[in-house]
Amino acid sequence: MKIQENKIDKYITWLLIISALIRGFFAAFIELGNDEVYYWTYAMYPDWSHFDHPGMVGWMMQIFSLNLLFQSEFALRLSSVVFMTVDTFIIYRLGCLIKDKMTGLYAALLYTASFYAFIITGIFIMPDTPLMLFMLLSIYYFLKYFILSSGGKACLVPTGNILLGGLFAGLAILSKYSAGFIWIGVGLYVLLYDRKQLKNKYLYLSALITAACMLPILIWNMQNDFISFTFHGDRVSLFGKLQPLDFLSEIAGELGYNNPFNYVLIIIALVAFLRGKKYLDVTGGRFLLCFALPFIGMFWFFAMTRPILPHWSAPAFSLLLLFPAAYLAEKQLFKPIKASLLLMIVAITVGAVEIKTGVIPMNFDEKSQSVRYYGDSDITKSIYGWRSIRDDFQEIRQQKIDQGLMKADDGMIGLKWFPMANFDYYVAYPLGINMYGLRDMSEIHKYAWINEYRGGLKKGADYWFLNESSDYYDPDKYLKKKFDQVIPCDTITVERCGKPVKYVFIYMCKGLK
Repeated sequence: MKIQENKIDKYITWLLIISALIRGFFAAFIELGNDEVYYWTYAMYPDWSHFDHPGMVGWMMQIFSLNLLFQSEFALRLSSVVFMTVDTFIIYRLGCLIKDKMTGLYAALLYTASFYAFIITGIFIMPDTPLMLFMLLSIYYFLKYFILSSGGKACLVPTGNILLGGLFAGLAILSKYSAGFIWIGVGLYVLLYDRKQLKNKYLYLSALITAACMLPILIWNMQNDFISFTFHGDRVSLFGKLQPLDFLSEIAGELGYNNPFNYVLIIIALVAFLRGKKYLDVTGGRFLLCFALPFIGMFWFFAMTRPILPHWSAPAFSLLLLFPAAYLAEKQLFKPIKASLLLMIVAITVGAVEIKTGVIPMNFDEKSQSVRYYGDSDITKSIYGWRSIRDDFQEIRQQKIDQGLMKADDGMIGLKWFPMANFDYYVAYPLGINMYGLRDMSEIHKYAWINEYRGGLKKGADYWFLNESSDYYDPDKYLKKKFDQVIPCDTITVERCGKPVKYVFIYMCKGLK
């Protein structure tokens, strides 16, 4: 397919508009998932940092929802819709920087076809949403500086580029700790290819700007026994027993998150570049590899000994899309990009239909077909059915209050940060009920602090407990030792297209010990 260069700006504009409209629709259409409602608590109770992540994701939710004046799914996800649109344009500009406008267009299309970019950062509200924006901006300005200075005339290159690179790197770290790989990439590139930068005072000033941005994280962790660093240290390990299946699971996850077509195209383009094919600016290619390969390699190393989440390495793969973009632009090949986009369109359509209809059976095992654990293996359960629970629970609650069995100011308890945050956002908070975490910090995460903000659990008090079948907790195991009585009082059936998708069991927990 021959694309006229003078029409590329028009194509980019239409891509940004269409992508934003589609993602905006899904942002309003799909209920919040486990992680998203948990990050809503970051906006509800803002802080310098938090147990799991820095504070940026919560601050973005506050800004775009007008400090939670609007609390719909769309309002909470609005920053994702906006930022991914900007991200796509930055990817386009990066392509222009390392080769030409055609490369930029191809890169923007491949990025749009990435499930990680389009869905995880572009629809859902996650720490990856601000991470990708600030990381891409940081990479863009660092890369612009190094390309312009590669001719040996660094003194003529605007120093603002390298300083902006440091600023956006700091903001990226305020979004997610993995953004620290930006400076690993910068350091590796300087040591391998551009040692004259070691005498550049602005490089060190840029690093100081990044460090200054990290002060909120440091202050919060100093006040909280460095609990966030301890938590993430426990999630990964440098040494352990080799687990080949975990590593293969990581590779399979990377294929899925980044789009299998994109993944294969990245490998083909990288092999060509490493074999000496000069289809893009060599300085740009080297810098991108210095950032991306350590990023991916570190998570591959962790995956060899324990399970990790595939989206952790996805930011690096997103940058590597610039290689196949330049490679395909050089050869004027468009069919692989069409195939990648088509797969994205089919996948997101099928996914949306499945979430709303459940046409594909998801109860794969005998356990998930029983009432107690119904829906346990259904991967759509975390983003469906929450809206319908509140009214049913309110009717049951009011009945028990009228009977004198519970009081209007009785709180609600949860045993793990999910689905506790789901019940908080969709049920407890709209009904004016305080949600509390009952277990230790490793299970309830930020709710350890939220408990204090809400006055704390009271000895002798009564609480509601909502127990979801797809995340079932045995009351005999978790609650009987904590309360004088644990009384099952009703069951809510969550239906999808007239069929049960999960059950919510309601308990009255009397007399906290």
